[in-house]
Amino acid sequence: MDHLLTLPVLIPLLTGAIAFLFYKNGTVQRWIGLAGTVALLIASILLLVDVWSNGIQAEQFGNWPAPFGISFVADLLSSIMITISGVMGFVVAVYAVADIDKTREKFGFYPLYHILLMGINGTFLTGDIFNMYVWFEVMLISSFVLLALGNAKAQLDGAVKYVIINLVGSAIFLMGIGFVYGLTGTLNMAELSVRLNEVDNAGLVTTVSMFFMISFGIKAAVFPLFFWLPASYHTPPVAVSAIFAGMLTKVGVYTLIRAFTLLFTQEVAYTHHIILWISGLTMLIGVLGAAAQSEVRRILSFHIISQIGYMIMGLALYTPLALIGSVFYIVHHIIVKTNLFLVGGLARKLTGSYELKKMGGLYRYYPWLGVLFLIPAFSLAGFPPLSGFWAKFTLIYAALEIESYWIAGVALLVGLLTLYSMTKIWMAAFWTPLPGYENDTTGAGFNKIGPRDMFLLVTPIVILATLTIIIGLFPEPFYELSLKAAEELLDPTNYINAVLGK
Repeated sequence: MDHLLTLPVLIPLLTGAIAFLFYKNGTVQRWIGLAGTVALLIASILLLVDVWSNGIQAEQFGNWPAPFGISFVADLLSSIMITISGVMGFVVAVYAVADIDKTREKFGFYPLYHILLMGINGTFLTGDIFNMYVWFEVMLISSFVLLALGNAKAQLDGAVKYVIINLVGSAIFLMGIGFVYGLTGTLNMAELSVRLNEVDNAGLVTTVSMFFMISFGIKAAVFPLFFWLPASYHTPPVAVSAIFAGMLTKVGVYTLIRAFTLLFTQEVAYTHHIILWISGLTMLIGVLGAAAQSEVRRILSFHIISQIGYMIMGLALYTPLALIGSVFYIVHHIIVKTNLFLVGGLARKLTGSYELKKMGGLYRYYPWLGVLFLIPAFSLAGFPPLSGFWAKFTLIYAALEIESYWIAGVALLVGLLTLYSMTKIWMAAFWTPLPGYENDTTGAGFNKIGPRDMFLLVTPIVILATLTIIIGLFPEPFYELSLKAAEELLDPTNYINAVLGK
C-alpha cells in the first residue's frame, strides 16, 4: 500500500503524457482525461482510507534514507487535500467536455490540466521544502499556460499579472529555503521541525519565517497580496476558473498551515498574531471587494479572497478547535466555490454574459438552476444546515472560547456581507427578467444548449451541491476527520517519526 503515496502524482503525469500523444484527436483526449481523473479519484480515496486506518505514511525514493533523500508523506491533512483534489479534478473534467472548445483542446488543455493536478498533489505529498518549491513551479507553468490558452486579450493581461506576482512569490520562497538550509543544514521538513527548535536564536528563525509567510501568502491570496487573483481568475474558460478557484489558493493555505504548525512554532504569540490580523483584513477587504463588483466571476473571485481569511483564522488562533475549523472550512470551501463558478458558467452560456445588468430570468425558465445556485450560495454565507454553517460555527466558537472577540465579530460581519453579494447575483441573474425580454413567456432570449452538453454541465453541479448538503446534514464524520487532522498538526511527533523512521 506504500505505493499509494506515488499514485496521485503518477496518474496525472501518465494521463497528461498519453493525452499529449493524441493531441490531434480531441475525442480520444477527452476520454483519456476523464479516465485519468476517475483513476486519480479512486487512488486518492484509497490513500485517505489507508492513512485513516494505519496512520501517517511515508516513502523515501532512490534508496536514500530520510533526511538525505526525497520524501513523500501523507498525514490526514495531506490525504484530505489529495482526496478533495481528486473529486474536483473529476467533476471539472466532466464539465470541461462541454465547456472547452476544440481550439483549446488542440493546443493542450487536457495534458496541461493533468500536469496541474500533478503539481497540486505533489505539493500536498512532498516532505521536502525544496521539492515543494519544485511542485510550485510545476503548478505555475501549467496554470499560466491554461490561463493564457486561447490568446484573448483579457486572458493574456490576466496571465501576465498572475505569472509576475507568482514568480516574485517563488523567488521569496527560494530565498527562505536558502536561509533555512543555512541555519539547519537540511531541507527535509520532519528534520527541519527538529533542528529549527534547536537553533539558539529563536528570533532569527522567526525572521526567516517571514519569507515563507509572504511567499505562501501570495499563493493563498491573503491581504495585502491578493490583487493578482481578481485580475486573472475571471478571464479563462469556466472549467479553468473553477479548478483554479477550488484548488490553487488552497495550496497556499495548505503550505501556510504546514509551515506554521510543523516548522515555525518557536514564537507562536508573535507569528500567529500577525496571521490573525492578516486573516481579519483578508476577510473584510475581500468581501467588500465582492460587494462592489457587478460581474459574476469578479464577485466570486473576491469571495475566494474573503474566505481564505476564515481558513487561516483557525491557524492564527492555534487551538485544537480552531484547527478543526480550518480543515473543515477548506473542504467546505473548495466544494462550494468550485460549484459557484460552474453555476456561473452555465448561467453565462444561457444568458450570454457574466455582467449582472445583462442577465436575468433564470429562475422563471430554469428554476432547478436557481436551487442549484442557492445551495452553494447559502452555504458560503453560513446558512444552516449546510456545510458552511458548521465550518463558520466551529471557527467563531473557537475564537469566543479564547476571548478573541474582535475576530469573531469580523467573521460574523463578513458572513452577512457575503449574503448581500450573493443576493446581488440572485436578484440580477435569477429573479429579474432578462433585459429586452421582460414580457416574453417562451424563453426566447436564452441560448439553447443541447441535451448532451446540458447533462455534462449540470451533473458536476448536482454532485457538488449534493456533497454540500451531505456535509451539512451529517457533519460528524467530517468533524472527526478534521479533529484527527488537527491533533496531528498540533503534535507533529508522529509525522516526524514516520519520516525519519524513529
